[in-house]
Amino acid sequence: MKISFDKWIMAFAATCICGSMQAQTLNEAKALYNEGKYAEAKPVFEKFVKQSPGNASYNHWYGVCCLETGDIETAEKYLSVSVKRKVIEGFRYMGELYFKTFRYDKAVEMYEEYIDWLTKKKRDTEEAELRLDAMENAARMMDKVEAVHVIDSIVVDKSDILQAYTLSEECGSLVYSDDLFPGSGDNSVVFVNQKGDKAYYGKQTTDNHFCLFTQSLLMDKWSDEKQLPMNINSQEDDNYPFVLSDGVTIYYSSKGNGSLGGYDLFVTRYNMNTDTYLAPEQLGMPFNSPYNDYMMVVDEVKQLGWFVSDRFQPEGKACVYLFIPNTNHERVETEDVSIKQAWASLASIKTTWEAGKDYSELVALAHEVIPYGPQKKDHDFEFAVSPNTIYYKWEDFKSSEARNLYKQATDIRQQIEKTEMQLQKMRQEYSATKNASKKEQMKDKILMAENKLLELADQPAELEKNARNAEAPKLKRK
Repeated sequence: MKISFDKWIMAFAATCICGSMQAQTLNEAKALYNEGKYAEAKPVFEKFVKQSPGNASYNHWYGVCCLETGDIETAEKYLSVSVKRKVIEGFRYMGELYFKTFRYDKAVEMYEEYIDWLTKKKRDTEEAELRLDAMENAARMMDKVEAVHVIDSIVVDKSDILQAYTLSEECGSLVYSDDLFPGSGDNSVVFVNQKGDKAYYGKQTTDNHFCLFTQSLLMDKWSDEKQLPMNINSQEDDNYPFVLSDGVTIYYSSKGNGSLGGYDLFVTRYNMNTDTYLAPEQLGMPFNSPYNDYMMVVDEVKQLGWFVSDRFQPEGKACVYLFIPNTNHERVETEDVSIKQAWASLASIKTTWEAGKDYSELVALAHEVIPYGPQKKDHDFEFAVSPNTIYYKWEDFKSSEARNLYKQATDIRQQIEKTEMQLQKMRQEYSATKNASKKEQMKDKILMAENKLLELADQPAELEKNARNAEAPKLKRK
């Protein structure tokens, strides 16, 4: 039989590697294991466990190596033996295996047994109890999995996640830190609002973890850097902020605040009146998992969203998921745990699809560039008079009363928009002012403008409703 030179070289290399592996002793393998070099220790333990399949330690060491190198199925087989033989750390690693495979109830059981054994041996249980808390939280979240339709996914290098995002201009932009702040030497992701005058980002602090910061564009220079308060930032890494167009809703990722593992996704809201942020809320499943989940973005123009996760991905890779926001937060209503696990884990995004639904147009829309600003149109406005009738010009009205009512609604909407712009300018001036008496005067003006907005807020909708009622009899006669 003829063998190609390339195949011969590969076979020769494999023989050399195997020979080298076989030359390692059990003590050498244990030393590698203790250093966290599981891939290097794994072949030696595999050899020993095959020679002595009933040995509890060999099963445990080999099972842990399989778990740490991503061979979950093999890990479960050998760690099961470890648990049966009452290897204490076997309960811990089996709990972690169940956790990584979204079997949270079993993970809790394993960790409870692990803590019982630690207690019997009079060993410290604090760290184990913290992990148990995370697993119990995950089990609760599994009962409330959101019915979110994840319609597409793409696997990319972790350093290239932004290639999967195409935001409408109205929603702002995502850039890398070194592109916005040249010379920073930082490749963090920065969110810049639609006006281009406010940036949010994660930045490494002096104690070597990431915190959320913001900067403003004053004149032509980024300055006035501020760290967001510590009720948002945690003692762990906080990063990947995104702000909705309302200017107050902030999605971000944190390794603290009760994260399940690695980065979890959170949402907070800015209170303009008190200049404070609400306590962050942890998003549910399928957004969060025992893996790193981050960079939540919602495009309100397209009514689509993205987030990143490294669940089930090799080292250095991540999956960017495209989803339809579930504004009502409906849950996956079933008693079948396996369905909830499939939906929560996103092992197959098709699990989340509506039967017979074609998402191709939405996937295409996700990659479209939608510019910001008024679009050219051949009509004065767009007013839905009834479910089947839309008016575009003033002459479309049959009732002069309805026309006048809708005109009032339009005028008030313009007044609201003008007041909002004035209010935003006053708030910026207020933040930049150092003089206390001047700030007090400005505060009164700001409060007056806010009260005016509250007074006007509901009027346009009420006037439009009255306009429809006034026009309705004319539509019937038509």
